[in-house]
Amino acid sequence: MNAQALRSDAPCPCGRGPSYAQCCARWHAGSLQGEAPDAESLMRSRYSAYALGLHDYLLQTWHPDTRPRQLAPDEPGLRWLGLQVLRHDAPDPDHAQVAFVARFKVGGGRAQRLTEHSRFVRMNGRWLYQDAVSADAAPSP
Repeated sequence: MNAQALRSDAPCPCGRGPSYAQCCARWHAGSLQGEAPDAESLMRSRYSAYALGLHDYLLQTWHPDTRPRQLAPDEPGLRWLGLQVLRHDAPDPDHAQVAFVARFKVGGGRAQRLTEHSRFVRMNGRWLYQDAVSADAAPSP
């Protein structure tokens, strides 16, 4: 699925907003609509970007020190099924962590879970994804 194929009143893939148009679409639109106001909003918009195949957005919101040159193509039949935010911590105004579980399925296979503890940094007023640590290594709340 891609953003163009998504109806404006369709639920947002991130599960937060009433519709994609009123939720993550504004961050995906970039400078026309502004930037995600906090790390959780950025993380949710990145989940939606994965679900919609918006690889350019993913690279644009990745910290330049950790950003890959390009993203590998999605596995054929990959479908993102849902997102659950477990925790959003901001120890200071320019650093934050978001722990989440994302569910996905590849082809006709069984649903799987990705548990991640992502770290974000704000540079020049803009939140960026920095990196992730495994769920086992993530600090407890």
